[in-house]
Amino acid sequence: MSSPCDPKYAPAGDVGAALLMIDSQLKAIYDGKSASDPEQDALVAQVTASMGAIEADDVLDGVCSIIYVFMKWLRLAHESQDKDVIEYVVPSVVASMTMMPRSVRPEAIPTMAGLLVAAATGLSPSLWRRQYGDWTKTELTPLEATAVLLAEHINHLTDDRDFATRLITQALSDADGYVDADDDEMDESED
Repeated sequence: MSSPCDPKYAPAGDVGAALLMIDSQLKAIYDGKSASDPEQDALVAQVTASMGAIEADDVLDGVCSIIYVFMKWLRLAHESQDKDVIEYVVPSVVASMTMMPRSVRPEAIPTMAGLLVAAATGLSPSLWRRQYGDWTKTELTPLEATAVLLAEHINHLTDDRDFATRLITQALSDADGYVDADDDEMDESED
């Protein structure tokens, strides 16, 4: 039976913009910079100010798409070791979020945990969240933190600081190739 939260029904969103935000946060962490770097804050504020509601929703959907891909990769990696991704990844991410009280308010943590479980079980995080209404302002930073923590978890597992970013760029590249192939087939059928 198909779920209304099946990823095939979910918008991919602006994965590129979402990945830039996540990668920027990762680089700041790896460079030992504070998450509240004034230069970075100004850049994020400028980008955010230039977005309308539709663009902001697209970035949110993009972050959810990235979380889905990360959790799918982690699920496959853990299953290859006869481990459960929910048992090994979700508690680690939740524990990390509880240590970030200025960025992640406690009331947002259950939503982020649910989002991770939804993604781990093959559901679209974006569609799963929509069942409960619109994103709240207090959930936006925790959502970004969730994606960053997953990326860092993947990078740590692979001992490669850029692995998670490459995982997404490869998925984007594969999707572009798939779209280009479909376009070529449509062009040939029109001849």
